[in-house]
Amino acid sequence: MIKLSIIVPVYNMASDGKLEYCLNSLVGQTLDPSDYEIIAVDDCSTDNSFEILQRYEKEHPEKFKAIHSETNLHQGGAKNIGLAIAKGEWLGFIDADDWIVPDYYERLLNKAKETGADMVGCDYSLTDEHSFKVGKVVHNNNYSQTGVMDKERYKNLLLETGSLVVKVYRRELIVGNYEPGTKDKLSVFPENIFYEDNAVSNTWMTRSKHFEYIQEPLYFYYQHQSSTVHSISRKNLEDRMVAGRMIISEAKENGYFDEYKPEIEFQYTVLFYVNTLFSAMPKSSKLKDCYSFTKALAKEMKETFPDFQENQYYQEKIHPEEKKLIAYQMKSHMFFYLYYRLLWFYRGLRSKS
Repeated sequence: MIKLSIIVPVYNMASDGKLEYCLNSLVGQTLDPSDYEIIAVDDCSTDNSFEILQRYEKEHPEKFKAIHSETNLHQGGAKNIGLAIAKGEWLGFIDADDWIVPDYYERLLNKAKETGADMVGCDYSLTDEHSFKVGKVVHNNNYSQTGVMDKERYKNLLLETGSLVVKVYRRELIVGNYEPGTKDKLSVFPENIFYEDNAVSNTWMTRSKHFEYIQEPLYFYYQHQSSTVHSISRKNLEDRMVAGRMIISEAKENGYFDEYKPEIEFQYTVLFYVNTLFSAMPKSSKLKDCYSFTKALAKEMKETFPDFQENQYYQEKIHPEEKKLIAYQMKSHMFFYLYYRLLWFYRGLRSKS
C-alpha cells in the first residue's frame, strides 16, 4: 500500500488555466513520486477537462490516474469513485480550482508521523489570482482541538470542523477496512448535492483518536464567481437543507447524536436554517416563492429542534441582529417577512442618499 492517495473531483474546470494550476501543484509535491497517487475523477464535464486529465496521466503515469464518470454525480459521486480505487494509507482531497504549496502533503504527513495523529490539518489562504501570494488567511482549526481526543476536543471539532479538503486522514477514518479496487464506487459521500462534505465529516471527526494542526496557510482557496459558495439558487439552498438533515441522520446512525446533541443541534441550525434563511431573503437572490420557501424552512426548523434558540452556542455565536430577526420569524412569519423587506428597502434608500 502506498503512503497517500489524493482525490480530485473535476467538473468543467478547463478555462483560465484553473485545472492545470491545481494539477501542477499536485504533481510537483516534494513527496517521493512512488509514495503517492493522484486520482482525478472527471464528473461528466462538458468542456475539455477530461482531455487535460488524460494528458497529465500520460506525462505522469507513475502517479496520475484519470477517470471519467459517464454520469454527472456532483463532487460527492466523483469522490466516491476515487475512494473505491484509492490505495493510500492516508487520504487527501482537493478541489480542482484550488492549489497547494509544494511541501503541503510532506509537512502534513510528517506532522502525523511525529505526533501519532490520524488526522492533520492546516490553515488556508483566500485568493483571486493564480499565485502563491498569501491573501486573507482563514484559520481552519485551532489548538484547542489538537492532541489525543477527549470529549472537549470532540465538541470543539464538531463546532468548528473546518474545511474537509484542508486535511489528511488515515484511510480507516473514511473507508474502514475496505479493500481497494473491490468496488467501482463507494457510498461515503451523498451524491447529486452540494455541501456533501458537511453531511459526513462529523463522523470522521468522532472516529479520530488524535488530531494535529499546522497554523500556516499551506492551501490556496480560489475565489471566483462560479464557486459553489457564490451560487445562490433553489438547488443550492435545498442541498444545504439536505446536508443539514444528513448531519442528524449520520450522528444517529453512528451513535454520537445523544452525546453531542447541543453541538449537532447548533451545526444543523447554522447550516440548515440560519445560512439558508439569510441567503434566500436578500432581494439579490431573486428566489422564486421566497415567502413560502422561508416559511417552510422555519416550520421544519421548529419541528426538528423546538428549543434551538436556547442552545448555548446559538446564544454565544449568532449575530444579535440575526437572533432578533429569527425570533420575529418564530413568532410570525408574515411579520418577519414584511419587517425584513421594509428594513432592507429603507437601508437601500439610505445608501443612495
